[in-house]
Amino acid sequence: MEDERHEPGMPVLDRQAARAPGAAAGRGPVVPPSLAGLPPRSVPETRPTPLQKHYVLLSAPALVLGAIAITALELGVPLDSPLVKGCVLVAAPLLAVANADAIVRIWRSAWAWMPVDRGKGLFRLAWVAAGLLLYALLLGAAWLVLAA
Repeated sequence: MEDERHEPGMPVLDRQAARAPGAAAGRGPVVPPSLAGLPPRSVPETRPTPLQKHYVLLSAPALVLGAIAITALELGVPLDSPLVKGCVLVAAPLLAVANADAIVRIWRSAWAWMPVDRGKGLFRLAWVAAGLLLYALLLGAAWLVLAA
């Protein structure tokens, strides 16, 4: 199997290459009659990020550890407690890597949409800005806890 996403036990799927609009036998894109004349709803992803298939595996432990740390703080455990610091020490790098990968995916999506629908591309660029702001807040919060 040539597909790096294939794992033992998975059924073999015949992947189709991404087509440019109008590539179907010289005609326009093949769409159902109910969608004919409507703007495109998606753009094919041609360059997946390296961590795309690991996103949930990186995010889930960070979510659980974050819930433990927040619950401990709500119950009165001080910020400099080993429990809180340990949770942040393990979860922050996982969440930082997962969010960096997500920001790269949104960035690529924005530029893939620009030639198709500029409004959708600009909307995704706004999400990149929000993602970068939240990324900075994540790093700041982790630094605050670990410096306590």
